[in-house]
Amino acid sequence: MRFRPISPGLLVTEVAERIIRRADDSWTRVAVDGAPPTSTGEFADRLAEELRVLGRAVLRVSSHDFLRPASLRYERGRTDPDSRYDDWLDVGALNREVFGPLGAGGSGRVLPTFWDAPRDRASRAEYVTLPAGGVLVLDGELLLGRGFPLDCSVHLWLSPAALRRRLTEAWALPAFERYDATVHPLDLADFAVRVDDPVRPAVLDESP
Repeated sequence: MRFRPISPGLLVTEVAERIIRRADDSWTRVAVDGAPPTSTGEFADRLAEELRVLGRAVLRVSSHDFLRPASLRYERGRTDPDSRYDDWLDVGALNREVFGPLGAGGSGRVLPTFWDAPRDRASRAEYVTLPAGGVLVLDGELLLGRGFPLDCSVHLWLSPAALRRRLTEAWALPAFERYDATVHPLDLADFAVRVDDPVRPAVLDESP
């Protein structure tokens, strides 16, 4: 694999420009994916701001607000890596409340948060409407390979050594190793970005 060095600011600009080039009035659905140490939320926030500057309406959603109830997440214990991979994210709720309304013939009426994980209860959020031509920017972990209808995806990748070093929840390491081995997010993502050094990212170079 060859990676092309890029500055954090230019990386955001390149992703935003790819999104802006979509010349239709439908919604654009973007995912920023990566293990917790990659700070997907921070990148997604910067991308959302860049898109707003370029004149697009943006809705920011975090997968952390679409987790399943604790009774389901922790059914096999609080530190089970297979549960982290298979059971934590409420894929059905994300499809029903976010992706469905932003698909062909959708209403654009989206529930931005679904579950308040710290309080383990429904978030009681109000629905919001993303106008046609707007952009959904979703961030989180283990998002690719789940069948979400994405128009653009960014995977923030850590080398195995960096992931072992920086992941504070060591028990979850097998979940992310399984993800790399079975989903191959570096191959799936539109932008695969190595972030071993967060101030010196590098984009996977797909040129021959």
